[in-house]
Amino acid sequence: MPKISPELLSVLRCPVTGSALTQEGEELVSTSAAEDGERLRYAIEDGIPLLLPPELRAAASAARSDQHDAGPAAAAPTA
Repeated sequence: MPKISPELLSVLRCPVTGSALTQEGEELVSTSAAEDGERLRYAIEDGIPLLLPPELRAAASAARSDQHDAGPAAAAPTA
């Protein structure tokens, strides 16, 4: 489990609530609850915090999987 440095955690903020984040295992968790009362959680992948609001996570996951599925033949011609 990659540990986020204390220096980085001191400057990171939740993009939804603006609150500080704490590390809990493989996730960063907002210290303030969102409008629905839940504390927001953000994944850490390869040591990089993915600070995407919940409504953008599905779109980002789909875009990542599309990039991995598309080979060179799927690229548009440049000429």
